[in-house]
Amino acid sequence: MVEKIAVIFLFVFALCVIWEFGWAKLRNKPIYDLKESASNIGIYAVHVLMRPVTFAWIAYVYTLLQPLQFFSLPPTPWTFALTFIATDLAYYWYHRFTHEWPILWTMHHTHHSSRRMNLTSAVRLNWIARFVTPLFFMPLIFLGMPPVWVFASLGIGLFYQFFLHTEAVGKLGWFEGVLLNTPSAHRVHHGQNDHYRNKNYAGALILWDRLFGTYQAEEEASLYGVRGFQSNNPLTIQFHQLGAWLKGIKVVTGMKRRDA
Repeated sequence: MVEKIAVIFLFVFALCVIWEFGWAKLRNKPIYDLKESASNIGIYAVHVLMRPVTFAWIAYVYTLLQPLQFFSLPPTPWTFALTFIATDLAYYWYHRFTHEWPILWTMHHTHHSSRRMNLTSAVRLNWIARFVTPLFFMPLIFLGMPPVWVFASLGIGLFYQFFLHTEAVGKLGWFEGVLLNTPSAHRVHHGQNDHYRNKNYAGALILWDRLFGTYQAEEEASLYGVRGFQSNNPLTIQFHQLGAWLKGIKVVTGMKRRDA
């Protein structure tokens, strides 16, 4: 089942990237850089090769914890709904911590280092983070939520976020900032504009940013990337910040305005 879902995502990814690239060409939108996009796809290819190992790790961690649950919730639609909401809330805080804690930022820096916002930037993710992320969702299992449903909820949320990494969808009027995250809100999250930094951490539900005071509406075009860093080498993109942190160099967390 997992492999079938992975193949479906690969098909959707390719189809959507082709469509977005065509849209950008027709409208003369410079949202694609060949070298950067190739690097993003290369990073994703490594993720695909790592998938058996990362899925095995996630399954091991979650099933190991299941016997330690305080209680077990019944497998009902209401339980799945609760699991999805709780997982999305946990994702908000995990995502926020990746901007605030230096060790986590060394991994999340990879995703924000893209200087273009397009669907290939959605898969510009850190390889090491795949082994760290599941640990932050362990409390949900202790609270009785089925490990498979926690994993499925996280997967659904990440799939939804894939479609947020685009400039092809404008602001959605009254829908913005109400319940669901949108491309407009996520462009703000990736922006280096002074009042955009460290905003809109939401996964699927923008509601959390509303509740915790981190919501910012899109007011102007975002300036993407991280100050002082630009590379199309996948290894540099993956390990630059981690190397600096290990050498004792101060790592600036969050998002700082990049050089023009």
